[in-house]
Amino acid sequence: MSPLTPSPDLRPYFDELERFADGQMTPDEQEAFELRLEKEDALAEAYATYEQFTADLRWAAGHNTLRQRLQSLDERMNERGDALARAQSLAKGRQRRVALLSTLGAVVLVIAAAAAWYFSRPSPARPARNWEAYYQPDPGPAVTTGLLHTRPLLSEALDQYQAGHYPAALHSLGRVSPTSVGADTLLYLRGLILLRQGQGNAAQLYLRRIGEQDSLTELARRARYHLGMAYWQARELTQARATLNTVAADSLNPYRASAQRVIAAGVLEAQ
Repeated sequence: MSPLTPSPDLRPYFDELERFADGQMTPDEQEAFELRLEKEDALAEAYATYEQFTADLRWAAGHNTLRQRLQSLDERMNERGDALARAQSLAKGRQRRVALLSTLGAVVLVIAAAAAWYFSRPSPARPARNWEAYYQPDPGPAVTTGLLHTRPLLSEALDQYQAGHYPAALHSLGRVSPTSVGADTLLYLRGLILLRQGQGNAAQLYLRRIGEQDSLTELARRARYHLGMAYWQARELTQARATLNTVAADSLNPYRASAQRVIAAGVLEAQ
């Protein structure tokens, strides 16, 4: 949401938004609320504002001070420069870590071989039922030099996401303009971040909206897989099984093999 756009009034919906975010609604209440989100623009805008507000609070809790809000056009331009510098610093830090890890290659190979043997050995035990044991994450676009210079705010958000700093990534993503990146791309990235934060219910709202005009794009296919995993994370096994079955049957979906593995393991059957 642009800093120049008035924020929606949260007061009429605050109790409902808080109960939904905390998982305190009954299944019927949750389903009814989600239908309202798809049909009522005011409620959807209030929910988006509430999500951004809570993301800001989580981000602020991990730091000593909250980053100063943009006050004017000059400050926004200055912050773009700061974002570029931070993204370049993160990229350099990542290069230093790669160089350090390369010196430990032999040890890593031994550990990887031992882990591969341990996890691939035959076992009569039942398969793991945790969604994370089957999830194939999407690291997002690579942060290239060109991206650093053309979209520094997006580069900063991607660096924070790839480093596992999800609240900070959501905060940075909220400052990216949809006109420079694409509305579906922003929805997809926000859904990925919320899923990695363990907020499957919230992630569904964004991932479902991708591909509303064309559900056969590659981004829509990718979002469909992560939507199935968001259902699983939220323990909505029927929806998860139906969505991942669709992915498993789609020969053009890059996550087809991962979805087939879940379906074949039978971990989404009634537990």
